[in-house]
Amino acid sequence: MPSTSTDFERIITALREVERGSGRDYTSFSVRGKRFGYHWPRTDTVGLKQTITEQQALVAERPEVFEEQFTAGGFGWVVVHLPGVDADELAELVYEAWRLSAPEDLATEVSLPRL
Repeated sequence: MPSTSTDFERIITALREVERGSGRDYTSFSVRGKRFGYHWPRTDTVGLKQTITEQQALVAERPEVFEEQFTAGGFGWVVVHLPGVDADELAELVYEAWRLSAPEDLATEVSLPRL
């Protein structure tokens, strides 16, 4: 079943210490000051921090769902088209993005959100 912005919001809410920022067309998400995601409601997409290896694998496997956004600081950011992923896969991707940015002490306290 395709994911929606509501699914994304439920996943974000289940994580700890998420800070929101607002841009003109998007909301950004950080944990303790380190960015891990973006949401563009108009295009039904999210941008998520991943390892470069994971970014490349996702884009190669399903280019109709995942796009390379950019690379920075040893990480590869990927655009996810929400209708192309189910809620469980989205939860895994969001959790991994959050975990890559969260301090180790916090990351070990939080597990993958259950939907």
